[in-house]
This record gives sequence, C-alpha cells and structure tokens, in this order.
Amino acid sequence: MKQALIVVDVQESFRQQPLWPAISRPDIVAQVDRLVAAFRSRGDLVVWVLHADPGTGTEFDPALGHVRLMDGLVPHPGEPVLTKSAHNAFTTTNLQYLLTTARISDVAICGIRTEQCCETTTRLASDLGYEVTFVIDATATSPIEHRDAPADRTLEEILADPRTLQTADIITRTEYALAGRFATIRTVAEVVGSAAVTIGG
Repeated sequence: MKQALIVVDVQESFRQQPLWPAISRPDIVAQVDRLVAAFRSRGDLVVWVLHADPGTGTEFDPALGHVRLMDGLVPHPGEPVLTKSAHNAFTTTNLQYLLTTARISDVAICGIRTEQCCETTTRLASDLGYEVTFVIDATATSPIEHRDAPADRTLEEILADPRTLQTADIITRTEYALAGRFATIRTVAEVVGSAAVTIGG
C-alpha cells in the first residue's frame, strides 16, 4: 500500500447552509463514492476527515448533529475518521502519522470546499513531500461573496451580484494554482479508469 484517498469534509454541515442550493456539484456524494470504491478495490487506504467547531452554534458545532458524513458515505472498518478544526487536514489531526506508519507516498484529495479545505490540504501535503492528485470533479464549492458585500442577503441577491465569485471561476482558479506546483489535476474517470496508474504520476 502506497496510496491513500483523503475525503475532506463531505459532511451534512454544508447541506444546512443557505448556499447549498448553489453548490457546484450536487452529486458530490456519488463522485466521492466512485473514488472510494476504486481505492478499496486496490487495497489502498481511505481516510475520512470531518470539520468541527465546538461551541460555535454553527452548522459545524457537533452539538447540532451535522458533523457527520453525508448520507451514502459509510466508512469501512479500519478506515480512519478524523476530526479537524483547521482548514487543512493535517495540523489538528494525526493524519501525517497515519500516512507515515502506513508507508503512504501518494495521496488523492477530494471533498468540500474546493478552494478552501481541499486546496489547503493539498498544498500542505505537497510541502510534506507527498505526491498529490487533486480530483477536481470530486470537489465542490459554493459562490463566494465580495468582502464588502452586505450581510444577510438572499441566495438570489448573492448570485446576481457581479462581484460574487461564481463556482466555475473558483474551480478554474484552483486548478491553475495547484497544477504543476502542488498537485496533478485529474478527474474521477481518470483516477478510477486504470488501477495500474500511480495517482501522483
């Protein structure tokens, strides 16, 4: 075993947010499930990561019950489920220890959000020496409002604002930022399509 799939924050918390109807990939669970099945079939490691902000009263507060994998995603026995409180999946977990003890050299990253926790995890994994594949169509994100946008707007108002960064632009920017520097960009079909391909190559 030298490869691992890191599934970042594909959790119910995001479904509870007002921006969920504008998510870039409403089929994120199906996309992740395809990847998980492929990695399991190869005997590779699958690591599940959840984000929690205890005591905040937000969707990420475990007390509200939303810090759990989205329906349809079920870890198998022996697959680690880590809980983080930082944007990347390493700093506040024992992820690096798990990968090191399993002799993992290549990781694939998928999950929510494309430009936030997934991209940040990718950058750090690369800096730590891992060969990283960023599975672009198994990540998802929502539109981002301008920093000066007024609070408490409706989804329609947010989407209509020309200053709002739309999901397609976010995803393109992440691809450009990571490719050739921190990761190889691949699709689910490319990763699943050949069990003989090394994911970081």
